[in-house]
Amino acid sequence: MVLCVGVAGRGFVVYAIIRSGGKQYKVGVGDVVSVELIRGVEVSGSVTFRDVLFVHDGEGGYVTGSDAANHVVSGEIVGQVKGPKVIAFKYKRRKGYRRKVGHRQKYLQVKIATIGSRKEG
Repeated sequence: MVLCVGVAGRGFVVYAIIRSGGKQYKVGVGDVVSVELIRGVEVSGSVTFRDVLFVHDGEGGYVTGSDAANHVVSGEIVGQVKGPKVIAFKYKRRKGYRRKVGHRQKYLQVKIATIGSRKEG
């Protein structure tokens, strides 16, 4: 994370809250975040999150609402990983009915590079 030196030598952290895949993530520069697969993005490329909900500037100020929509968070894709296995088991007693289905969700690991305004980049 980026550490900004504020008043009286106290350190403040710049972070943002983004939405991807119907979930919200708190991210800072340098963080590695696992998000659901994004269509049309190559594993060795970069990604830009335009759905920014909140930005903390590091000095006690923050941006929300339509002003936060003017910011973007960009990052580089580190790799693709699988989540834990989830098993769905259906069973009805005395009927001989059993069904077992497994599922592993795929995620992209994204290293956050910048948090900035759309006007800057």
